[in-house]
Amino acid sequence: MSECSVTFLPHDRVVTVPTGESLIRAALQGGVHINASCGGEGVCGKCRIIVEQGNVDGGLSERISPEDVEKGYRLACLAKITEDVVVRVPVESSMDKSVMNLQAAPRRTATIKHMDFESLKEEGLFIPPVEKIFLTLSPPSAQNNMPDVTRLIEYLKLEADEHKLELTLSVIRKLPGAMRDGEFQVTVTVIRPVRSDGKNLIINVQPGDTTGENYAVAIDIGTTTIYGQLIDLATGGCLGEAGDFNGQISYGEDVITRIMYAEKPGGLEKLQEVVVGTINSVLEKIIKKSEVDREDISTITFSGNTTMTQLFLQIDPRNIRRAPYVPTATLYPPFLAETVGIHINNHAIALMYPQVSSFVGGDIVAGVMGSGMYRDEVLTLFLDIGTNAELVVGNEDWLACTACSAGPAFEGGGIEFGMRAAKGAIEDFSLDPVTYEPMIFTIGDVRPKGICGSGLITMAAIMFEMGLINNRGKFNREHETSRVRQTNGIWEYVIVWQDETQIGRDIVLTEPDLDNLIRAKGAIYSGCITLLEEVGLSMDMVERIILAGGFGSYIDLEKAMTIGLLPEIDPDRVTFIGNGSLMGARMSSLTNRIRKDVVAVTQKMTNFELSETPSYMDNYIAAMFLPHTEVEKFPRLKARMDKRAE
Repeated sequence: MSECSVTFLPHDRVVTVPTGESLIRAALQGGVHINASCGGEGVCGKCRIIVEQGNVDGGLSERISPEDVEKGYRLACLAKITEDVVVRVPVESSMDKSVMNLQAAPRRTATIKHMDFESLKEEGLFIPPVEKIFLTLSPPSAQNNMPDVTRLIEYLKLEADEHKLELTLSVIRKLPGAMRDGEFQVTVTVIRPVRSDGKNLIINVQPGDTTGENYAVAIDIGTTTIYGQLIDLATGGCLGEAGDFNGQISYGEDVITRIMYAEKPGGLEKLQEVVVGTINSVLEKIIKKSEVDREDISTITFSGNTTMTQLFLQIDPRNIRRAPYVPTATLYPPFLAETVGIHINNHAIALMYPQVSSFVGGDIVAGVMGSGMYRDEVLTLFLDIGTNAELVVGNEDWLACTACSAGPAFEGGGIEFGMRAAKGAIEDFSLDPVTYEPMIFTIGDVRPKGICGSGLITMAAIMFEMGLINNRGKFNREHETSRVRQTNGIWEYVIVWQDETQIGRDIVLTEPDLDNLIRAKGAIYSGCITLLEEVGLSMDMVERIILAGGFGSYIDLEKAMTIGLLPEIDPDRVTFIGNGSLMGARMSSLTNRIRKDVVAVTQKMTNFELSETPSYMDNYIAAMFLPHTEVEKFPRLKARMDKRAE
């Protein structure tokens, strides 16, 4: 079989692939990321590359203008390699990691009882699931020649009042050397049981006194990103944190595409390999920052949605996307982290947050646990907004949950110039009410190259209130502005002219973009209303909304309510908690209370499948307008619009 050489610029990465291979596959092989959200089917138009030398077969699409075709632009997923080529990955197609670790700071600190570190100490709940105990043992003698294991167990019972003890084989192997290297002064690491009738498990033994060096790791396995924190179990402080894009993105940007990839021969193994690779990379960063010894890391807690959990554990996820939508498991036993390829040590115990259903996973359970809403009498609506929106409503007495597919619009998918939040993304927008000229602000204050989710929401809200678009997301053709135009039969608004961008093209917002936004926001709003109706509540009975996730922390609340993404509610009743999944994983590292509560919480959490709930479609259709067919549901917006019309 003949082979061809592919050089990727500006990375200067060269790979050799079989003739006929696609450019997107060549990029995967070379570790070059090219944005794509359709799994290589050529429909998203995100994987634009420029062929600078040589030729490729195909790669043409209606998403590439004739002018750009002349410049060498092609879609990497449709382009087949037939000879040696040099291609350039333009800025709009590459992944920008510069803002990767700038997590959104919550706009309003959660005031929810018992779930911050100081409250844990005050309430006597700062009881980490893993403890280090220092022992001074009597050396063996002719009169006291009991085995090393027996000596350890007997002293633990006597000096530390520890009972129901078990040891791992690795501890037994280390014990003779540790005892004698430490002159029979040793530190044992004990993991506490969740159940009252469980056994304390000794997972490590070290010579000398290392009780002041006991650490845990919390990891959020997100569909798009993976974040980690290293926690000091003596003080509760975070010693280091880092994040990276989930390596699985290259195989599909949403969970359904990845499930489909996992069904291919070798696909599941590959997806597990790359996500573990990303986790190990994040671990390396936080261990280096914190300057701790890997040997002193006792536990690592993972939280992720149901699909990410099963892919991480290399469990076939195919039934998650097929009716009746059954996950393989909702509860997972503790296991040694090294058994799934995590590079810490040979004794660290991995804990997985449990799931509720195929579409309400451990990340949402972690958010509910970390926020403390499950222990609060306040009636709360918890939302985590992304490609899928997960919703939980309830309080200390009861909980109900559901999930709805919002689509990728809020993360840049399905939007002509959509992108994730990165440098050059338009994140804020204003409009002159007379000339309809825009004022834009980008992340990093650099030239724009696209529109992120928060910017998209703000644009739609302002254009709607200004009358530039109607409640169906259609442009008003009567306004005298050159920015509203028709291109190839599609009406659009020019946000930035090409000579002012990074990408050399006009950045526009199109009517199909607005259609996708309306569908996404309609799914979330109707999910909220349907869930509330199913438990006999209405929105005016909700006392608090908790918004989780980085995207939620960036949302302009007023603009989100203007387009009908969120129900209209007093902003003072909205709490932002940032990454709820990571928060829950961290809190689980600090208190055994959460580990004991979490099973009971998942068991009492009633799950509603919206596809099986008849009222959902009615609510969805009613929400397919800005902000809604019944504008009376948004009285503050109606008052503003009535005043503007005067």
